[in-house]
Amino acid sequence: MPDPIHGALVLFSGGQDSSVCLAWALERYTRVETVGFDYGQRHAVELEARRVVRAEIARRFPAWAVRLGGDHMLDIMGFGAIGETALTAERAIEITERGLPSTFVPGRNLVFLTYAAALADRLGLKALVGGMCETDFSGYPDCRRATMDAMEHALALGIDREFPIKTPLMKLSKASTWALAKGLGGEDLVELIRTESHTCYLGRRDQLHEWGYGCGVCPACELRANGWHDWVGRGRPTLKP
Repeated sequence: MPDPIHGALVLFSGGQDSSVCLAWALERYTRVETVGFDYGQRHAVELEARRVVRAEIARRFPAWAVRLGGDHMLDIMGFGAIGETALTAERAIEITERGLPSTFVPGRNLVFLTYAAALADRLGLKALVGGMCETDFSGYPDCRRATMDAMEHALALGIDREFPIKTPLMKLSKASTWALAKGLGGEDLVELIRTESHTCYLGRRDQLHEWGYGCGVCPACELRANGWHDWVGRGRPTLKP
């Protein structure tokens, strides 16, 4: 049931996962706002995708539109410059000597959540909602639920109020994420996410695949495509939100 008292701030990139999380939050909270981060990512096309996805959700789902509040874009280019990763510089996408993908931006989710908590405190929003997932992810240590639990504790101490970090996709595979989208908004939401959200690390929007736009070869595209084909292969089941 929707929370009649508290609102939520969704960390919204315009990708598949954050788009599903936005729909999830709109089902549960009477007031939902979104925040995005410009950290100099190579796939900056996702920043345009987030505008389109928000507008289409409001247009196609009137019951959610009345709950959808403001959008906030935060410029943290200075942070992105520190990382020197394949997401922010012209580097190959590969596994580094640390055993982590070269797309890993150290501390990115920690920084995102700190900024988001400060903004949510000013806006009077209680919960933070993010698409972090440890079941079907690209090897990022800051996507683990243990990291989220530690951040909840740190934020509560540092800001002197609780900030529940909701991660509805944490235990879901990419196939289950597609199924959850269908459970939340039916085929209309699935099609919106398939065609309008953006995941590809290389920012490719020139070819529409069954699972959406992208290069088809980067790790993000592979996860999205494999999840789609697994979901379709199982008969496109619905996961109840």
